[in-house]
Amino acid sequence: MSTPLMKQYAQVKAKYPDTILLFRMGDFFETFEEDAKTTAKVLGITLTKRGNGAAGEIPLAGFPHHALESYLPKLLRAGYRVAVCEQMEDPRFAKGIVRRDVIEVVTPGIAFSDKVLEQKQNNFLAAVALPSAVATGDDPVGFAFVDVSTGEFNTCEFPFRQLAEQVATIGPVEILVQKRDTVPLQSMLKQSFKGLFSKMEDWIFNYDYAYELLIGHFGTHSLKGFGVEELRQGVIAAGVVMNYLQDTQKANLLHIKKLVPFSVGDHIVLDPATKRNLEITSSIEGSAQGTLFSVLDRTCTPMGGRLLKRWINQPLNAIAPIVRRLDAVEELACGPALRKGAIEILSRIGDLERMNTRICTGRANPRDMVGLKSILKEVEGLKSCLASAASTVLTEARDGLQLLQEIVSTIERAIEPEPPLSIAEGGVIRAGYNEELDSLRSMAFSGKKWIAELQ
Repeated sequence: MSTPLMKQYAQVKAKYPDTILLFRMGDFFETFEEDAKTTAKVLGITLTKRGNGAAGEIPLAGFPHHALESYLPKLLRAGYRVAVCEQMEDPRFAKGIVRRDVIEVVTPGIAFSDKVLEQKQNNFLAAVALPSAVATGDDPVGFAFVDVSTGEFNTCEFPFRQLAEQVATIGPVEILVQKRDTVPLQSMLKQSFKGLFSKMEDWIFNYDYAYELLIGHFGTHSLKGFGVEELRQGVIAAGVVMNYLQDTQKANLLHIKKLVPFSVGDHIVLDPATKRNLEITSSIEGSAQGTLFSVLDRTCTPMGGRLLKRWINQPLNAIAPIVRRLDAVEELACGPALRKGAIEILSRIGDLERMNTRICTGRANPRDMVGLKSILKEVEGLKSCLASAASTVLTEARDGLQLLQEIVSTIERAIEPEPPLSIAEGGVIRAGYNEELDSLRSMAFSGKKWIAELQ
């Protein structure tokens, strides 16, 4: 007979198979049984044992709860899915066993930590939707991919025979597959994909379910506005991605605002062997040094680096967009003042995409808010810098910039210029911004004076 605590653990663990469960116990996150053996090996921590009543002893490995941000990335980089199970009530006031529940599931394809993400590389989670268990040749395959750290969400369809090449082109770190198709897809993609396959229940791969899930998330009556209405398999794949995100992330996903059709026909498809031999983003030895990307990359922002990497992995195959892009290159190359001015401003801009995601999902700290303010202040200067631009690409970029002065002003008035990293440390909100907060601060730090005035 197991102890009550281990019964609770077993109930939670049953909901998350193929996932390492970090089980909060007081000031520690503990793992048990096979999870403990894996965790101890990956993290290099001690594997011990814990009594489990009449059931005997079981393997145990754990670490302090405040070290989660240090240890979690190591488990993700090793290719494991991790469920974080927290105490949902104060143990001092609990009647019996402390109530616990999983607050988040983190996987290689769903990561927000800078310790996991590479600054100039997208971190894509993908889903493959086959029309049948015997899909072949020209049968349409649905392929959707999302980077939850930036909010980019795309879907497309292409012939089954192109699947391996497209997977290699997009480069996801995790692929969601139908349980029915797991073995054949693992075999087919063994040369082009080295990441994590996550098996999904067959019933999720349903067009009607996917459609309703997507319009529910985007708050629309249909998907026509996104241009994906006719992509039946593509919609299914996108629905699978959305189902997975909603199931694993307890926080909101408001930063994912649109579903963009990815046109496979607009790009030259480079097979894995070609990319490897040309050393486009990775050398034959697996290093980033000496690659085409390392030679070309002079980008000033993480967003620019990710875009450049995407461009050289997916070369354009039509004259018009190539000429359009080269017109902008020519204008910058021949206009040193424009080029140097843009470089100076962009060099002061951080990773706005991922900062926005942290804010939208409730993961931001006070310094992120100050960072957002600083970046938004640069927009006006960038817009002025591009005022003389004539090429289509640069004028569209200039006209798309919005001066969000209200947000800048609000952050300026509300948050200290140099706040602490954690809101728990206090001293984040400026004096004078909120009368009630000022009063509470006065009571907390000038108690004697406040009592005297009250009397």
